[in-house]
Amino acid sequence: MIRIIQVPITTEKRAFQVNKRDHRILRRDKRNLETRLERKQYADQPKPMFRGGRIAFEMADRVRAIGYGGIGAVHALVRRFRLDRGINESVELLKFHVPYHESDHVLNIAYNVLAGGTALEDIERLRNDETYTDGLGAERIPDPTTAGDFLRRFDARDIVALQETFNETRRNLWLRQSPSFREEAVLDVDGTIAGTQGECKEGMDISYKGIWGYAPLIVTLANTNEVLYVVNRSGNRPSSDGAAEWIDRAIDRVAPHFEKVRLRGDTDFSLTENFDRWDERAKFVFGYDAYANIVRRADNLPERLWKRLRRPPRYEVKTEERTRPENVKEKIVKEREFENIRLRSEDVAEFEYRPTNCHKTYRMVVVRKNLTVEKGETRLFDDIRYFFYITNDREMTAEEVVFSANDRCNQENVIGQLKSGVNAFRVPSDGLNSNWAYMVIAALAWNLKAWFGLMASTTNLRNTILRMEFKTFVNAFILIPCQIVNTGRKLIYRVLTYSRSLEDFFSVFDCTRRLRFA
Repeated sequence: MIRIIQVPITTEKRAFQVNKRDHRILRRDKRNLETRLERKQYADQPKPMFRGGRIAFEMADRVRAIGYGGIGAVHALVRRFRLDRGINESVELLKFHVPYHESDHVLNIAYNVLAGGTALEDIERLRNDETYTDGLGAERIPDPTTAGDFLRRFDARDIVALQETFNETRRNLWLRQSPSFREEAVLDVDGTIAGTQGECKEGMDISYKGIWGYAPLIVTLANTNEVLYVVNRSGNRPSSDGAAEWIDRAIDRVAPHFEKVRLRGDTDFSLTENFDRWDERAKFVFGYDAYANIVRRADNLPERLWKRLRRPPRYEVKTEERTRPENVKEKIVKEREFENIRLRSEDVAEFEYRPTNCHKTYRMVVVRKNLTVEKGETRLFDDIRYFFYITNDREMTAEEVVFSANDRCNQENVIGQLKSGVNAFRVPSDGLNSNWAYMVIAALAWNLKAWFGLMASTTNLRNTILRMEFKTFVNAFILIPCQIVNTGRKLIYRVLTYSRSLEDFFSVFDCTRRLRFA
């Protein structure tokens, strides 16, 4: 068991520990870049900017470099928290290690994603890069075929054990954070569709959208956007199928380390038979289907109970507000007399409600949307629609309940990143469990981004990295050209160029390097 000696996280800028020569080089390169990019009033240029002399290529004799030097910092983080050791202890898929261990396979797939790979076949470019393997202290890495064979060795029990190993590692990163970070854990749950063009993948089926593939369930920690659990399921399974078990697992995982736990989900996850049990362990806010009986309750509420719902602005304008451009879409809708639904106002109210499967009574918060249906310039009729949210939280106002439920939509962004940035749902293998294993390992690359951010010494930098898109993170902190120098006693990643994110990179790596274990 690893126990972390907490290093306080502050909001101020903290200098990282590098030698004076490196500081001098950073200052010089930063000054040169700022000079090059400062705003200038150019005269009319006779030649284009993209020009140069005669270009020639030649092979370096002794200098060896890679374009994704940031992988060294990530690997240092993995080894510092002994994730590789944990994988080998908890997952036993290989009878003999000739030459690879389980951690070699898992990290090989995850690092391929971090290095910009989108499929198992992209491992081949890393395998043929001798400098890359030197940078990881490896003689060789598994090829794509061997990686695919490794995925097919997993069964459901092994995949769960692998995820719990990741969760045990992230626990140590949570413990390193300030007490304010651990005040409340917000767990979001949702399902999605992982489509495939394949026809021979075991466990695939057709979804309600007519898409062939799988229907993975995702449980995330909204505080950091980390993926706690990914569960692969047949494509025809409803979103909530089997979700209660994984929600319980997530509560068990975060409850010992956070003061409070909050659950959020859409209407599919209003699993009322679990409400009484969850009420004793966590606060929850779930969307609720507009059944006829509660719609009647909302219709019969006295008008004095309704309050106007005023949503805060999406962002604060720090300078002058820009002139809004012409709404081209709205113009076309009116010209072609399409039917258009326009929101006029929103009101909020609440009442007590006890679902059929519950012994306790909960708050039912209802939003009344006042809509106008138009066709072209003509106003056809007004419409009222209700949206319901059920919660056991008695402290939040009705407005705060609505905003909390709406904030769950950020999980859609996480799922979007897993789909298009990480490509975790490409389903490259031929079976339900093997594709599930790939989803979990690819999601590790996304989690490593979050863990890298959690190592930051300042709150601002931590939040910046946690909110980054995966591609932005890779470009800023992974795709760093580095010369690899093996001096015998240590492995040196010599950075070959300057970028604006380099100081933040060194700052996070310095926190990793100085991390002390009790």
